[in-house]
Amino acid sequence: MSRLHDEWKVDAHGPLEHLGDGVWTVAGEISMPLGHFPRRMTVVVLEGARLLVWSAIPMRDAAMAQLEALGDVAFLVVPGVAHRLDLRPWKRRYPAARVVCAPGAQEAVSQAVPVDATTNVFDDPTVDFQAVPGMEDKEAALWVRRAGGTTLVVNDIIANVQHPNGLGAQVMARLLGFGVKEPQMPWLGEKLFVKDPAATAAALRAWAQEPQLTRIVVSHGDVITAAPRETLTRIAADVAD
Repeated sequence: MSRLHDEWKVDAHGPLEHLGDGVWTVAGEISMPLGHFPRRMTVVVLEGARLLVWSAIPMRDAAMAQLEALGDVAFLVVPGVAHRLDLRPWKRRYPAARVVCAPGAQEAVSQAVPVDATTNVFDDPTVDFQAVPGMEDKEAALWVRRAGGTTLVVNDIIANVQHPNGLGAQVMARLLGFGVKEPQMPWLGEKLFVKDPAATAAALRAWAQEPQLTRIVVSHGDVITAAPRETLTRIAADVAD
């Protein structure tokens, strides 16, 4: 984990992209030796023109203006212990935003800024926040169920880095299992966080039964739109082995 940023540090990033039904995303990068590793921010427009920002990434002024035009930044969601990098400057920029994380990540996140909640406090019936079972409550998942389909937002339990940029990123993606060939659970995350494989696998299988699942948004790599339910079932089988 890199040292937590105190200042608004903008690395390379793409445009703010609308996935549908008030769900937006932007692909960014983390600079590393011999390359750039992909990371992704998700923004959900809640009832009352409030914004939920998942795994916050600083963006250039024009992109931030576009984001702010969607609504007020009301929640900063830290989906896992390793996703605190830019939390301090975001909280400084939006001091009224409430910081939310999974219960098991609260101690780590509190090293950056105080945590306001560890449960579903978003006051929007289409949005559900939960800790991923079997991982000591250290990883969070977010469901957005709306008319156009259901979006599942996850963190480090699934990666889909099929286009690593640079030698360092290629080595890291392959060695740590960040989904170079197909979406998968990174083996390092599985080793560090999955304490009850049966419970995690059962959760993934249950998620695969979501009838209107349209996409899975991950924190590292491309959005998964091809066969998302089958992807969950396959990863569940890998975790259970």
